[in-house]
Amino acid sequence: MKKVRVVTMGCSKNRVDSEHLLRILQERGYELVPEGVEPADGWIDETIINTCGFIQDAKEESIEAILEAVEAKKQGRVGKVAVFGCLSQRYRAELPPEIPEVDEWNGILTFDTLRRVLTTPSHYAYLKISEGCDRTCSYCAIPLIRGPHVSVPLEDLVEEARGLAAQGVKELIVIAQDTTYYGLDRYGKRCLARLLEQLAKIDGIEWIRLHYSYPTGFPEDVLRLMADNPKICPYIDIPLQHSADRVLSMMRRGIDGRQTRDLVAKMRDLVPGVVLRTTLIVGHPGEGEAEFRDLLDFVRESRFERLGAFQYSEEEGTYGALHYKDEIPPEVKQERYDRLMELQSGISLAYNRSRVGTRTRVLVDSVSDGVLVARSQTESPEVDGEILIGTGVRRPEESPSAIIGHFLDVNIIGADEYDLLAEI
Repeated sequence: MKKVRVVTMGCSKNRVDSEHLLRILQERGYELVPEGVEPADGWIDETIINTCGFIQDAKEESIEAILEAVEAKKQGRVGKVAVFGCLSQRYRAELPPEIPEVDEWNGILTFDTLRRVLTTPSHYAYLKISEGCDRTCSYCAIPLIRGPHVSVPLEDLVEEARGLAAQGVKELIVIAQDTTYYGLDRYGKRCLARLLEQLAKIDGIEWIRLHYSYPTGFPEDVLRLMADNPKICPYIDIPLQHSADRVLSMMRRGIDGRQTRDLVAKMRDLVPGVVLRTTLIVGHPGEGEAEFRDLLDFVRESRFERLGAFQYSEEEGTYGALHYKDEIPPEVKQERYDRLMELQSGISLAYNRSRVGTRTRVLVDSVSDGVLVARSQTESPEVDGEILIGTGVRRPEESPSAIIGHFLDVNIIGADEYDLLAEI
């Protein structure tokens, strides 16, 4: 039996592609070697790398992973190296001559199978509901790489989710390049709320979480469903990118600053207690000091529970690279990034401290050094903080490992900027 390892770079959408590939390899008789695990004999017949080509840092990480696999091949620890995914799709002409030791180069691979080999803990999984994107944001190369938006048929998604529930999955994390666009191409209207309703009816699925939503045309029926259905987590990942009119216009976001602020207010009004996670870009062309101050004011007003930021990276082929000059100096981008994240640090700490003394239901993800690592409906795996529970106060009849994948009621007793402390 040949041994194969699939290495996944980049986002959770890539992870789903890798999981489908792993299922195909498993059905073809390969022995699957997980990432970070060395086989007893130290030999792997094939390493397959699923690359990311979104921004410069991600591209560099993917190249490093390829070079590491090539070095292992030179050392006689790997027989064959294959590459696929966004980076190789984007640079399929340039990369092979640069790294000739790679045996096989592929671009984007598509998978029809509904079955997957989960690489997440068995109690949660990502559900990718569409491929590609129809947006024309100035800074983003994804439409160039992945092509136009294509929704997965609703019945296929429900069937896939039922299969995941049968494997023990309790939490579905709904993902796409733009989840709110779901259905427009296939059904002629936005169908995200309809999909969420169908997923919530599946026995065994307890939490459904929404990631990667787009602000322009955000469907209000999703917010009403979120407020009414306890299975839909009051959590929205919505990359807003900026708040200043000039920058949003140059970003080609299809929304202005007032509409952005109104959308945040509507979300908080229609879904009491909703947790908003957003991403912002500093240093985009058109961002002067006045526009950056507007962004800081927006963050102060909105008090996002979760916030990440990037410094603008000019990507070849994008509208921004073709039409704008990346004239903001790197040191100014860094200084603005630092100011923004310092502001958000205080907001995050205040939010976490406000939860001390409350009781919440959590799902246990793992055990680390005798501590249960868990999340509530307001924390997403891999990107948010965690709720840490001392196992000295666990139920006496249960070992820590036996609680993984189970729900517990806990009291929040402490907080820092990122994580919470709790007791059962």
